[in-house]
Amino acid sequence: MAGLELLYSSVSSSVAAPQDAAVCFVHWEIIKSGFKCLGSGDEPRDGEKKSELLPADWNASQELYTLRYRSDDGKSNLLLKAITVDSTLIFNFMDSATDKVTDLTITVSDYVDEASLRTFESVFKNTEDLAKKLKSSLLPAAKAQSGEKKERRERPPAADTRPSPDHDPLRIPPRVPPTAHPPNWTDPMAPFAAGGADLDPFSGRPGGMIVDPLRAGFPRSGFDPTGGIPGVLPPGAVPPGARFDPFGPVGRGRPGPDPDHLPPPGYDDMFM
Repeated sequence: MAGLELLYSSVSSSVAAPQDAAVCFVHWEIIKSGFKCLGSGDEPRDGEKKSELLPADWNASQELYTLRYRSDDGKSNLLLKAITVDSTLIFNFMDSATDKVTDLTITVSDYVDEASLRTFESVFKNTEDLAKKLKSSLLPAAKAQSGEKKERRERPPAADTRPSPDHDPLRIPPRVPPTAHPPNWTDPMAPFAAGGADLDPFSGRPGGMIVDPLRAGFPRSGFDPTGGIPGVLPPGAVPPGARFDPFGPVGRGRPGPDPDHLPPPGYDDMFM
């Protein structure tokens, strides 16, 4: 692994226990995830600088290791604690920005050869398995960040929602579906054309709200309203083609009283 050999060579003289080597390996995996080490202990100290190296007193106690880290962008501060319990190491990782805590327990002998602590080529074993466990259990924040980057990279580009140059937002779409066709009323005498002129008076369609007996499809008489009605309408009073609603019997004068009509006031002779 690039960089791990240089790191281990810089601290190999102070490595005194197999858990020291295990902490050194975990430290390098954290550095690879985008963090730098600030120092040891729970509290920050004056003059601390971010570094890829381990601090001078990183393994002052082989029972408890405490290291602090900060992300390269300065947004996350992490606290790592490793506790030795018999032949195992319990790693505890806390993100101070989110207070999220993760942990991992490993058996030291599974990953460190205690007889080769001074030889980098043989001190570590099963490194791929350990690195996989660290990324899946101890460093979920780094895993989530890489997952977000991958999702952004694989996300297809958003569809262009801008309207076309020919789009007119003020245009009212037609009420008739594109697949429908208006009825072919070529005959102005069509009986179902009644009311069309009232719905759209500028369309030139025939028919209105009141059914015109001259255009309702019923048999027509020889009466022509444009010629006038004797004693009622002069010739030309009804424009050609206009709808005409007759207001009385055509061709007849006004009828006089008959026995069915009401008698005048004060008239009491029922036999007259």
